[in-house]
Amino acid sequence: MSASPPGGAGGPTCFCRDCLADLDIGARRCSRCGSPRLARHPQLATLTIAHIDCDAFYATIEKRDNPELADKPVIIGGGKRGVVSAACYIARTYGVHSAMPMFKALALCPHATVIRPDMAKYVRVGREVRQAMQALTPLVEPLSIDEAFLDLSGTERVHGAIPAKVLARFAREVERDIGISVSVGLSSNKFLAKIASDLDKPRGFATLDQEQARVMLAEKPVGFIFGVGPATQERLVQRGFRTIGDLQRADEIELMRQFPTDGRRLWRLARGIDDRRVVPDRGAKTISNETTFETDIRDFVTLEKVLWRLSEKVSSRLKNSELAGSTITLKLKTADFRQRTRSQSIGAPTQLAAKIFTVCRELLTREIDGTAFRLMGAGVSALRPGLQADDTDLLDRRSANAERAMDSLRKKFGDAAVIRGIAYDGPEKAEHD
Repeated sequence: MSASPPGGAGGPTCFCRDCLADLDIGARRCSRCGSPRLARHPQLATLTIAHIDCDAFYATIEKRDNPELADKPVIIGGGKRGVVSAACYIARTYGVHSAMPMFKALALCPHATVIRPDMAKYVRVGREVRQAMQALTPLVEPLSIDEAFLDLSGTERVHGAIPAKVLARFAREVERDIGISVSVGLSSNKFLAKIASDLDKPRGFATLDQEQARVMLAEKPVGFIFGVGPATQERLVQRGFRTIGDLQRADEIELMRQFPTDGRRLWRLARGIDDRRVVPDRGAKTISNETTFETDIRDFVTLEKVLWRLSEKVSSRLKNSELAGSTITLKLKTADFRQRTRSQSIGAPTQLAAKIFTVCRELLTREIDGTAFRLMGAGVSALRPGLQADDTDLLDRRSANAERAMDSLRKKFGDAAVIRGIAYDGPEKAEHD
């Protein structure tokens, strides 16, 4: 496709991401403001599917709130036996990455500033970003607290600009109004948009069409395709498919014969073909919180106190998200890393800490057999919108009213204003979700 002139009938093929001026596709800097941050692609005006990803979300928020950390490595996590929840880009240059054990992260970057996760704050900021996305299009499909797919098809007349410019303006406004940065991937489908958003981080804006993707994907391992886990990758390698290029050269029918469930999907994705739609309002499937202990714990009373604190954290996130759930889950990991997950459904959706704790405590009681545990978590799933859950009987109404009164006091005077008798301040260390 040949490039159309700036602002021509086919729409702009290049513009400045800072001042949004239309430019010639061969420009190196903006002729209006001098910025080198340009968006360019021969099909720029026709691409409508975006993936937006907040850059190092947790760490960026902490740097926003404490400017003294701006040029320092920051790790979000805690406890020597915990794991890294997030790492800023400076810390990543030392090899630190999310899900890495904290002791390894601190060995790689001993001078890093370590900050405990503040999920309530991150959820609030995530909601601000989500609301800004929904102002662009109703077709917003959240993937997590800090990323989402957007379909901007048909929005050009509403916004008076092509989707690419609307997204560039969105990224600029998020930096100005919320104080964090995002990276944007723009393409013709979700698979390619997700790939594009990782090409130019941080503060990135990358476009990718199907032909470019085929060339770029060819040398990638088959595990690069979403949905291809270690087991599927091993099966593919055993049959001679090591790279995506191997899949591109395969016959579609033969691939479907060898892999009846995934063959057609793999053949299409290897060529950058993805017909999945952007589905709005997926929302969170579960809200949970877990903690890794500094030392293994087998004592029920100690575990019970930790469980109360976890229940409060899950409850707070449910309330902040205006959600309630009817399935409650207890997660335990033994000292030898064996995981136990126990769930129970309840009659009416809840967002109350007391209800979550009561159910989890009952599940915990059944697991106390002398085993030492290194991790415990609590979660709520089967979620639905709900602000006034748990009013199904007199006891619940009293519990709900009391808990909401405590929530109000904490909002006004801080978390330490009201502390339940079972509140825990012992050896738990690393918290994550």
